[in-house]
Amino acid sequence: MLKCLPEGRLRIIADNQRIERYKNEGIYCNGDRCDFYYVTPESDCDPADLLIFAVFSDLFEAISAAKKHVGPNTIIISLLNGISSESIISSIYGEEKLIYCVAQGMDAVKVGNHLTYHTPGVLCIGEKEPGIISQRIYDIAGFFDKTGISYEIKTDMQKHMWGKFMLNVGVNQTAAIYGCSYGGLQQEGAFRDIMILAMQEVLMLSSKEGTGLNQKDLDYWLTVIEPLHPDGKPSMQQDIEAKRRSEVDLFAGTVLSIAEKHGIFTPVNRMLYDKILNIEKGFSY
Repeated sequence: MLKCLPEGRLRIIADNQRIERYKNEGIYCNGDRCDFYYVTPESDCDPADLLIFAVFSDLFEAISAAKKHVGPNTIIISLLNGISSESIISSIYGEEKLIYCVAQGMDAVKVGNHLTYHTPGVLCIGEKEPGIISQRIYDIAGFFDKTGISYEIKTDMQKHMWGKFMLNVGVNQTAAIYGCSYGGLQQEGAFRDIMILAMQEVLMLSSKEGTGLNQKDLDYWLTVIEPLHPDGKPSMQQDIEAKRRSEVDLFAGTVLSIAEKHGIFTPVNRMLYDKILNIEKGFSY
């Protein structure tokens, strides 16, 4: 993507301290240094045509930092896991600016300032309302074609987002606790069983929330992790190994909240939630 755009057309928003560190230490992808164009939240600039939120955490901080980059015609997409970032962003900048997006099928591992991957994955994009392919979607698709970003256009994005959420609830949390990486989830055994049980609890909640997931969808999402490199690690496993605060509230925390609303017991996600919080007690953020 970086090589396909004129210099300065892709800008990364960061504070001065972070920019200085990035410039001094570099950012590397599969061994190649990526020299980005950086701007601070205070920088004067024209509004962005497309604003992408791709933070690990601190979404509210990122939303605030992007304030000067949002104009009347800015389109916003979020690459964050879970099913809540779109509603948070739209509460600040307006639902009409959001295109829904799910990032799936990648096996990237980030260690320090080095990111490596074998499978780059794909971005699934679509409008919130089902059955619609708007001009905005075609515009983004054209940009992705120009920059070499793999994508799929979906007309059932809320269901698709719930499907990815279901996968994350199983994959991320199981790998985070047991350190089994993708390989331990791709083969039959205790780790895969726990993963599927956690996903089945999301399936049960989906029927209550009217988002339409069924067993066929669960089977589909299991196929998404099949081609991933067995040594690859989902983001929560990487967080736990780096002693960072994880996304557990986006996953099991959300499951437990929705389950409480419907008076449903979700024991597997309760177990995963408690175990991860117990692990994180030993971290110093």
